[in-house]
Amino acid sequence: MTWSIVARDPASGALGVAVTTKFFAVGALCPWVRAGVGALSTQALVNPTYGPRGIDLLTAGATAEDTARVLLASDAGRATRQLHIVDAKGTVAAHTGDDCIGWRGHRVGEGFSVAGNMLAGQAVVDATFESFRRSAGRSLAERFLDALDAGQAEGGDMRGKQSAAILIHDSEDYPALSLRVDDHAEPLAEMRRLHRLSQAGYGAYRRFIATKQDPVGVFDRSVIRPAVEAAEAAAKGT
Repeated sequence: MTWSIVARDPASGALGVAVTTKFFAVGALCPWVRAGVGALSTQALVNPTYGPRGIDLLTAGATAEDTARVLLASDAGRATRQLHIVDAKGTVAAHTGDDCIGWRGHRVGEGFSVAGNMLAGQAVVDATFESFRRSAGRSLAERFLDALDAGQAEGGDMRGKQSAAILIHDSEDYPALSLRVDDHAEPLAEMRRLHRLSQAGYGAYRRFIATKQDPVGVFDRSVIRPAVEAAEAAAKGT
């Protein structure tokens, strides 16, 4: 099941994963990200322990390649797993086990990777890859949305559609963006709708919340409320 993108934005240093599949709640198990550390997706016959263990290895200073090597070496089921990782330097490692169900495979670019299994064909990964590669300079979320749409246009998961997720961290320990569609007939369209909503009220509100640089933030509701309401009104007018 599943195809996904892991990526580092070279301009901002943000790290993220975008993923979609014909399976319930893909965002619960597959995408893992830590600010300033790395991002990974564990999929196929998913081993969810790769997520926290992999992020901890990256945090301790392991490269993407070293992290993948350690995780796979510890797993007798590695031939059934698919894993790809990008670290804070933009180095990528990817693995597609020989026992993953076809079409299966991955492509590694500069600071990003696309991987999938149980797909309609290689064109799914290729279209996703090329869309993401060509969209440099745009926001990571917009690039993810367009790239998954491009892969879906080539057939996506050979079984159909059900769930999708985007997880992005910038400089903070909490997500810059966390979207999940757990069960929907058109998960990518629904995720795009949620992204539009996130750019309105939440996008305005996020300017005021506490950060590492400002651990208090703005808590004056008379300042926050008008900004959020104005953003929501502007979004409704577009």
